[in-house]
Amino acid sequence: MAGAAGASASGTPGRGVGGKGPRRVPGVRLVQKVSSTRAFARVAPHLVPALDRAVHRLTRGKVLLSAQMLPGVILTARGAKSGVERRTPLACMPEGVIAEGGMAEGGMADGGMAGGARAEGAMPEGVMADGGDPGSWILIGSNFGRPDHPAWTANLLAHPDVEINWKGEDIPVSARLLQGEERDAAWKAVLAFWPPYATYQARVDREIRLFRIVRR
Repeated sequence: MAGAAGASASGTPGRGVGGKGPRRVPGVRLVQKVSSTRAFARVAPHLVPALDRAVHRLTRGKVLLSAQMLPGVILTARGAKSGVERRTPLACMPEGVIAEGGMAEGGMADGGMAGGARAEGAMPEGVMADGGDPGSWILIGSNFGRPDHPAWTANLLAHPDVEINWKGEDIPVSARLLQGEERDAAWKAVLAFWPPYATYQARVDREIRLFRIVRR
């Protein structure tokens, strides 16, 4: 997947698939270790998305292979220069839960991170717990710790109105690049969600782009 994701604030794998946080599976710490290596960064951008696209197509959108452990979406966005639609499998960090009336529990009305204390071992603030539909998602332009920003981030900057496929459902969304304190808060949650992102950031000079996507 174009950017790995997924562990709870305590470092213990979460449960579920798709929007329910990382699956509690044996060997998740090994996966985190392997995904932090330079060898993985060389191979993964070519191998993982191709497998995701193939399985997603064969199962008619019902299965995203890498989402068996990590939350993930298929992003459909127009190319920044070409305008041609491109489909990209991406890891994501779901935020909040859509409650009655359309508000997102665990997140603020404007899509910001929720405040308040949390119990030890709980998911990071604003991150969606098991069950329900996300109020928003965070997309992380890690590119597996490679030097350049991934192409899909340029596409979102040029054309922020896009579509994601989330657990087989096509959802129109809008993307917004996070900056300043808002990015700092989201980045803290992202590192709690999947610690290897810290390794990716340390490996490159660029600041990893974070986007919050919300339903249109």
